[in-house]
Amino acid sequence: MSSAPTNTAFAELEAALTGELFYKAESSLHQAQRRVYATDASVYQEMPTAVAIPKTKDDLKALIRFANEHQITLIPRAAGTSLAGQVVGNGLVVDISKYFTQVLEVKPEEQWVRVQPGVIRDDLNAVLRPHGLLFGPETSTASRAMVGGMIGNNSCGLHSIVWGDTRAHLLSAKVLLSDGSEAEFKPLTHQELQQKLTLQNLEGEIYRKTYGLISSPENRALIQQNYPKKTLTRRNTGYALDFLVDEGADPEGQTTLDLCKLLAGSEGTLAFVTEAKLNLLPLPPKEEGLVCVHFNSLMEALEANIIILKHHPMSSELVDKYIMDFTKGHRTYDANRFFIEGDPAALLMVEFMADSQDIITAKAEAMIADLKAAGLGYAYPVVRGALTKPVWDVRKAGLGLIRNLPGDTQPVNLIEDCAVSPEDLPAYVADLQKVLEKHQLQASYYAHAGAGELHIEPMINLKTNEGKRIFREVLAETTVLVKKYNGSLSGEHGDGRLRGEFIPLALGEEVYELLKEVKHIFDPRHIFNAGKIVDTPPMNEFLRYEERPAQQIIPVETLFDFTRQEGILRLAEKCSGSGDCRKTHVSGGTMCPSYMATRQEKDTTRARANILRQFLTNSDKVNKFDHKEIKEVMDLCLSCKACKSECPSSVDVAKMKAEFLQHYHDANGIPLRTRMVGNFTKMQQLASVVPGVYNFMISNPMTSKLIKKTVGFAVNRSLPEVGKVTLKSWFRKWQKENASAAKTGKPVYLFCDEFTNYNDLEIGQTTVKLLSALGYSVQIPEHLESGRTYLSKGLVRDAKEIAIKNVQLLSKAMANGTPILGIEPSAILTLRDEYLDLVTADLVPAAQHVAANSYLLEEFLQKEAENGHITADAFTQEKKHIKLHGHCYQKALQVLTPTQKILSLPQNYEVEMIPSGCCGMAGSFGYEAEHYDVSMQIGELVLFPAVRNAAPETIIAAAGTSCRHQIKDGTAKKALHPAEILWQALKK
Repeated sequence: MSSAPTNTAFAELEAALTGELFYKAESSLHQAQRRVYATDASVYQEMPTAVAIPKTKDDLKALIRFANEHQITLIPRAAGTSLAGQVVGNGLVVDISKYFTQVLEVKPEEQWVRVQPGVIRDDLNAVLRPHGLLFGPETSTASRAMVGGMIGNNSCGLHSIVWGDTRAHLLSAKVLLSDGSEAEFKPLTHQELQQKLTLQNLEGEIYRKTYGLISSPENRALIQQNYPKKTLTRRNTGYALDFLVDEGADPEGQTTLDLCKLLAGSEGTLAFVTEAKLNLLPLPPKEEGLVCVHFNSLMEALEANIIILKHHPMSSELVDKYIMDFTKGHRTYDANRFFIEGDPAALLMVEFMADSQDIITAKAEAMIADLKAAGLGYAYPVVRGALTKPVWDVRKAGLGLIRNLPGDTQPVNLIEDCAVSPEDLPAYVADLQKVLEKHQLQASYYAHAGAGELHIEPMINLKTNEGKRIFREVLAETTVLVKKYNGSLSGEHGDGRLRGEFIPLALGEEVYELLKEVKHIFDPRHIFNAGKIVDTPPMNEFLRYEERPAQQIIPVETLFDFTRQEGILRLAEKCSGSGDCRKTHVSGGTMCPSYMATRQEKDTTRARANILRQFLTNSDKVNKFDHKEIKEVMDLCLSCKACKSECPSSVDVAKMKAEFLQHYHDANGIPLRTRMVGNFTKMQQLASVVPGVYNFMISNPMTSKLIKKTVGFAVNRSLPEVGKVTLKSWFRKWQKENASAAKTGKPVYLFCDEFTNYNDLEIGQTTVKLLSALGYSVQIPEHLESGRTYLSKGLVRDAKEIAIKNVQLLSKAMANGTPILGIEPSAILTLRDEYLDLVTADLVPAAQHVAANSYLLEEFLQKEAENGHITADAFTQEKKHIKLHGHCYQKALQVLTPTQKILSLPQNYEVEMIPSGCCGMAGSFGYEAEHYDVSMQIGELVLFPAVRNAAPETIIAAAGTSCRHQIKDGTAKKALHPAEILWQALKK
């Protein structure tokens, strides 16, 4: 390719597009966009020349014209979860994930669906489920993997031994060819093929030359001799010429041709898919059983796998000890270990589905009997029904979990996609282990044993030249082994720029020349994803750490303690790029709320980690955080903390964002609005002196609008009023009036947070009354505000001072173990989370003591109920239905379930969880003028419709003050704090 097009050329292209184009060197937003598209889920990184987010097919045609005119390659990109660098390059990235997302047509009776390439696999199946159908291929990234990317990689997934790969289900595809013309690939009859061969255009040329290539007896012999054995279902090396050669004749015995077979697995190098027609399968039987076979060695598991496959399971998936050990103590996955017995070296998760559990039991028992007879395995627990999901989550999270390894030596995607027939797997792995031992490498082993493809990831330090040398040598030696067993270099992850260099070794030079010919037939000017599959650059170039100066990084000084993560840079580096943060609200979860609303890559947790990593690694500035590009990418982070628990690698972007903002403020000053929000407590303290005047000013349409515009808040957003008195002053009076009650009962401390003290006075009062009525002696110890507002705006130094002072005060008060209860999740959970990393080293034991004895109100009450200190007898038997929305921090720190349980304590109270993520308010975020629309978009995803559709008598519950405010502004309905609901339910 020639040098990059000029700015003038890009400006003309931008004017021709209805979508977006990012290319300007002088724009921090444009540069940020280019940086976040510089990598994917692979180890590769290369800055693209530009990034386009097309909106229409005409946009795509304009991009193709531009590419031909300026000899720049287009890099099609969907979710960007490729593990072989398929969407990394210096061309023009074309992201179809934002706008090409429509399910166009569903034909249940004919069992097919038409979709655009940006439709997510799991979201598609949510649409298909009411029809009793599903799209079968199921990658571990199915919650964000898109049909276009699945076609490009010929994705397989968990149930491929039954449901097959994407190629098997691609009925037809509408594409744009390299000259911008439209075509449709589909199975052709002999007569239809003859008509195609007569076309005098690029489509006709493609058919004539492709047909000629595969019709040659010499070529057919080369293909049949050199491609993987046909008993191997996962054959994805190079272009699928073997599938074209294997195609049968039509009923009359005449030649047919289906270029969809070639399109699948072509990694966007042959044509640009604009629409796909997919075959569908009936939903599997509802009953499910998972036999988790435990083994004392990996090789024992691989031998057992051969016996297991004779029982025709839905899947047989391997998880080794290395991955299992990373689940120990993990915030999310530790609880998923319930099925593990002892300390197995390996597990095979063997799945059966049937119409009844009796059938599953019979199948499981027959298989277990065969394994025992062969002396294979030592434990065979069977997990059924809903409990299978957390077990599968352990397997699916493997890629992210192993990124928690400390140090620079990390598991790398290298030989993770090589596949052999299952019967060859034990011998192949034994040979491979000799290769790894030779290089003194450890590796993790997991995934698709049933299909003969294990994700084997050796531990290599790619930050060293020696590591890069070993990286290449291991793949070269593994390729020889794959060829020995007549296997496939790629099973489902594709060749990309990782394995492309070794295709000539895997298939032979003569076959490789055929692949180059195919590329030239379809794309003579190489405008589609050049450098993938054929003519790839050396596989150990353009790695993520290529630019690291002298491989030495000066440690970045931080206010938070990142010791457990080995520094903020290492925490950012933990991001594997697996894209868990790109799932939509359809799949559920909280991470990442802004992405769910905007569907932009720059608004993902992955993008934020990546841009921090890039600048902390390569910035020449003394203050490495002082870059507007980082600010652009961090802008829509709501600090919901969902990444702390939902990201398999626990990449805590909320913590990193607060740290970044403090350093950015140091270099660029603190904006007035930021100071005001940070000093929220002081502002509310002043307002509480004249509450009537303040409340009038912020609620009167004229003065309120002026105040909001002056501050930079959205004019459509209501502002929280202050109470007539503060909770602290009310409590002192109440304490005197209830002196006898205050001295009896079990003592508890109430954390009087800044929001309850000034704005949610009534909730605070209700909480005190509720606790007192339940027999607790309530005290408010001396303490400062929580510091939450300072943290939310990156004023970490101020928050640090507060944390230190509060730990000093509270640790003394709580020395005897008296618990402290919080009303507002964002405040009390700060004591459990950020304080531990903010206080000085000498105060860490005290902070840990405070954290261990800090509880959400509902959490404490549920604990007391479990111990029999609170019973249903204390509450009404009246029937109520409650819809509960959880605060993000409750979800992130795994403390939402107690709220649901305690609200269900009254005998006839039914609690339904709203399957919402973040409400969208997130402290001050939803107030800010530039963020208001995104805030409301997030609310509209799940929360607002759920509240609006609730019956009038349904109680809406939300513990968070921001959540309740967002519900009020978005639905005009009042949500109650759990304390209010329990107080109303209490027998007075």
